[in-house]
Amino acid sequence: MNSLKEQLAGVGSVAIAGHVKPDGDCIGSCLAVYNYIKEYDPHIRAKVYLEPIPNIFKFLPRADEIVSEPDDTVRFDLMIVQDCGDAQRLGRAGALLKNARRVICIDHHISNAGFGDDSYIFPKASSTSELIFELIEKEKITKQIAECIYTGIIHDTGLFQYSCTSPKTMRIAAFLMEQGIDFTAIVDRTYVQKTFEQNQILARAIQKSRLHLNGACISSIVTKEDMQEFHVLPKHLEGIVSQLRATKDVQAAVFFYPKDVQEGCDPEYKISFRSGSDAINVAKIAMHYGGGGHIRAAGASTGLEPQVCLDQILELIAQQMSHAIHA
Repeated sequence: MNSLKEQLAGVGSVAIAGHVKPDGDCIGSCLAVYNYIKEYDPHIRAKVYLEPIPNIFKFLPRADEIVSEPDDTVRFDLMIVQDCGDAQRLGRAGALLKNARRVICIDHHISNAGFGDDSYIFPKASSTSELIFELIEKEKITKQIAECIYTGIIHDTGLFQYSCTSPKTMRIAAFLMEQGIDFTAIVDRTYVQKTFEQNQILARAIQKSRLHLNGACISSIVTKEDMQEFHVLPKHLEGIVSQLRATKDVQAAVFFYPKDVQEGCDPEYKISFRSGSDAINVAKIAMHYGGGGHIRAAGASTGLEPQVCLDQILELIAQQMSHAIHA
């Protein structure tokens, strides 16, 4: 795949979609492509399909045009799937695949085996937003598109702190800043600021955390009762696992929290993983539970009791650490 312009040639309609529970990179990359089409190919009927996005990202250009209830009877000439390692993670938007005449996949997840008619998958890229930057002509990156791409990059690099950040990533960020974006406001608004309730649930998660494997691993389990006490939803727990991983001498963090806090819902838990070393591949561990992601950041879900699941995960982490020592 050489460019987005090439993919759009002769296309009359486009559906853009990303993974369930969209994060900053998913939202930023999808909106970057959507804004590009709206700006330079207004004759194309374009729709962007994502589950409801967190309020902190609603300032992004055309975020108010996101569709969360796709009509699976509508046909599109092209469907662009972004930041999604598996077609099953498209959620309801996955129903659009069967009606799309052509599907392309743009992603950086190491667990992505490739699906669709064409793929642009580079696991070493910092983010899908970085890949979108590569596919757009530089002279056509407007301030609005730059805002979307920059937002995606900072969220998947942890403000350029994660090992996926490369010199190229920093050069791209510099280019985007030169387009006149208010980069400090984007960082503060979407990454730094937390509500009082979010700080309270963070404190609870840290208070309940435990060290394992001689201090090499940390875990925390937040319950439905904890979340109800502080009136927070799963989307408000973003960043907690990274804060746990920041504990001195910790190489890996595992964080459990309910996928839904409503009464009567199945007791399914989301598992977030972070690793501080390539010796612990959390994407491989996440795949044991139907999840995936990157070597140092991954996620999955489980219907198991969290403590039972944690015991299994600790064994998998211990095995990886042992192999690294003897390699």
